[in-house]
Amino acid sequence: MRIYNALSKQTQDFNVSNDTVNMYVCGITPYDSAHLGHAMSAVIFDMIRRYFEFKGFNVNYIQNFTDVDDKMINAANIQNIEVSELAEKNIAEYLDELKSLNVKVATKYPKATEEIPAIIELISQLIENNFAYEIDGDVYFRVNSDEDYGKLSNRKIQDLLAGARLEIDENKEFPADFALWKKYKSGEPFWPSPWGNGRPGWHIECSAMALKYLGDSIDIHGGGIDLLFPHHENEIAQSESATGRTPFANFWVHNGTLGYGEEKMSKSIGNVFSISSALEQFSSDSLRMFFLSSHYRSPLIFSDSAVNSQEKALDRLRNAIKIESQNGEELEYRQYIDRFIAAMDDDFNTPIALSVLFDLSRDINREATNGKNVFQAQKTLLELSNVLGVKLDSRKIEKDSNVEGFIDLLIDLRSVMRDKKDFQTSDLIRDRLNSLGVKLEDSSGKTDWDWID
Repeated sequence: MRIYNALSKQTQDFNVSNDTVNMYVCGITPYDSAHLGHAMSAVIFDMIRRYFEFKGFNVNYIQNFTDVDDKMINAANIQNIEVSELAEKNIAEYLDELKSLNVKVATKYPKATEEIPAIIELISQLIENNFAYEIDGDVYFRVNSDEDYGKLSNRKIQDLLAGARLEIDENKEFPADFALWKKYKSGEPFWPSPWGNGRPGWHIECSAMALKYLGDSIDIHGGGIDLLFPHHENEIAQSESATGRTPFANFWVHNGTLGYGEEKMSKSIGNVFSISSALEQFSSDSLRMFFLSSHYRSPLIFSDSAVNSQEKALDRLRNAIKIESQNGEELEYRQYIDRFIAAMDDDFNTPIALSVLFDLSRDINREATNGKNVFQAQKTLLELSNVLGVKLDSRKIEKDSNVEGFIDLLIDLRSVMRDKKDFQTSDLIRDRLNSLGVKLEDSSGKTDWDWID
């Protein structure tokens, strides 16, 4: 396998010393409902995790929640609720959405507020080693103490001083120093610490969690490209300064941005779509296919038509699964596995991998018509689709009263066809309803129906 490493700025061979991949992915700040950009990142790293597992690796997958920061506090104050209540609500909603998107559950979802002891211990270690300092209850990382600072983003400290994203604070020794611990302010959550009551800064939490759950050096650290600087840059500085070990992460992997029109999707711009609203309009498979139709490092532009086109493409795969296999010569399917692996081994090239699935589905349809046995090829199509997290589930129609009335009408029509012994038509109605997520049960001369779970 070869993976692009943002630290080396090149594609490198991926190797681990055993059969376990330790992977840390930055999660959401749950101050509001999660949006499609969050969904894209979750799907991409789920795909990466699934492929490692397909290759025979065990994956320790850690994804955090930043459940206390300025955005959390401001949003909670606006709603007149506790920060913890806001976090709990939005985290639960997000996890339900991930389940709907067929994203596998992480090994652990640590929260910043539950890792305060580990955060305080890490900050204390940095102060002891003179990489950090305390002033009047605030603690800052001393950027000039790290001679490699900027190696991920290729930014020099002098460039930062020229107007990049710096925390303005006259108490700091140096303008580029960043906060590890923030002293208590009225109305904010706080925890006791050696420096007084306060709360952690943004960057330190991920270092503390990654080091606690995955050790001093991890295999892959992931997140959106927007986190490369300053968040991931600061994580490297903190973690390597504290442990004395380099690299903190062997590979830094970032997904590209999701845009709408010419703008990046952003709450500040107001052009975001919540995951829940998207799932009301599109199937989870079509959203996954849309996210994976472009290489994970490339920017992606969202549109209704782009996602709807994936639904039509999915029908080709679904139809290949449904086609009846014949008893003739077996369709050779192993070449598709080899091509799929070659694509995914090349920095998770999902567009090429998807093209392999469509080639396989085309040949299943054609060769089944020619009398070949396509059963193993169909199993391969399902297995490879599952590596991408695409379930090939049939689309479910909306559960509203109008649709339910139409279902009842179709069932009545089916009963008429059965009375006329037109079983071909009655079976067609049953099968089409089943493909739309409706199951029928015939008993005692009547037919009941329910939604397929």
